[in-house]
Amino acid sequence: MSDCDPIIAEKQPIAVNLEAGKKYFWCACGRSGKQPFCDGSHQGTGCEPVPFVAEKSGEVWLCRCKQTGNAPFCDGTHNRLAD
Repeated sequence: MSDCDPIIAEKQPIAVNLEAGKKYFWCACGRSGKQPFCDGSHQGTGCEPVPFVAEKSGEVWLCRCKQTGNAPFCDGTHNRLAD
């Protein structure tokens, strides 16, 4: 993702319910209209979505600031972003 220059979709994470064993594509560019998931809006940005498979069913917090060090999951980085 070195050529990726993501935009901040939101400065707080979003709780989503995932299904165990299902593959998801997390938006890494911040441009998707279906946050936090990819809708193809990254085309031409140098960003690629992050594929992941849910380990278990249930609620998780996914990053929308696109600055997390633990993509696709929120690691609290949004708390350090300037307003």
